[in-house]
Amino acid sequence: MVARETKLKGCFILEPRVFKDERGYFFESFNQKTFEEAIGKKVNFVQDNQSYSTKGVLRGLHFQKGEYAQAKLVRVLSGKVLDVAVDIRKGSKTYGEHVAVELSADNKKQLFIPRGFAHGFVVLSDDAHFFYKCDNFYNSSAESGILFNDTELDIDWKFTHEELILSQKDLELPSLKMYMSAIKVNQ
Repeated sequence: MVARETKLKGCFILEPRVFKDERGYFFESFNQKTFEEAIGKKVNFVQDNQSYSTKGVLRGLHFQKGEYAQAKLVRVLSGKVLDVAVDIRKGSKTYGEHVAVELSADNKKQLFIPRGFAHGFVVLSDDAHFFYKCDNFYNSSAESGILFNDTELDIDWKFTHEELILSQKDLELPSLKMYMSAIKVNQ
């Protein structure tokens, strides 16, 4: 496995070694020891999730707050997505910055997103099966998010707003600035 840290500290693109022959291919999609050596820290994944979406579906930008924060290891089982991680760690040198990585069944890349990041993806192919491991259990009361088209984040989702398919809940999320202001008021 080759691991490259992105411009966002702790966020890694992982590429497995793929063995191909006339029968097809084989690769190790996850090995705890290899993974932890590659990213330089221990992560205990406790929950796996999978979603299916069609072209233009955008899910995000989501995260869990407080003690329910989650690190994620994400990949695509079929199709192709643009996967986005946004650094929302207070005091981080890259606060408010994002990375966007094309993940597909063909390139077999994975993205490790540490705690303290918002995450989302948009489906670029006709459809996609998206898979992710989480290091903490989902808790509905800790669910939160940032508006996908926050102008300060300036994320290029590769589709016009009219072409995107979003949930009503995702359309009503606050900007990063509004979210952070609300936290300060409630402290």
